[in-house]
Amino acid sequence: MKRFVWRLQRVLDIKLKQEELARTELLTLTEKLAHVRQELLARQAALREMLAKLAQKCPSKRLGEQELFLKSCSPYDEKIKKLKSRVSKLESQRKAKVIEVLRLRRFTKALKKLRTDAKAKFMTEQEKLEQKELDQGAIISFARKIMDRVGIRQ
Repeated sequence: MKRFVWRLQRVLDIKLKQEELARTELLTLTEKLAHVRQELLARQAALREMLAKLAQKCPSKRLGEQELFLKSCSPYDEKIKKLKSRVSKLESQRKAKVIEVLRLRRFTKALKKLRTDAKAKFMTEQEKLEQKELDQGAIISFARKIMDRVGIRQ
């Protein structure tokens, strides 16, 4: 029997590799996003903790320390703003990558369906050809038996 060969197999292989690569890129983006979010939350928590400590002190001591805290707080705020912008940038990149992965997945799914359909069609055609050969062989052997009975010899 002939072996099944699909012309678009190379395209399917390439798209599968692209999908796998896009998935790994999505995973790394998600990990980066998690790390940046974790750092952002840690900085915000540290800032809140400092404010809570200031709030517990008596008002006379608190005013001097609060002024010092507010002066030294601006680099912290800048870092938090940068982290927030990085989070939003990473989220947009992640969304784009998710869209790309889904697009590639749909494409490969469609190609796999086409391959399955083509293979099924190939198998039915091969079965028809085999049946045709078997029928021809049966007809020839039947004709030979009849010719032998009748007495016609070659």
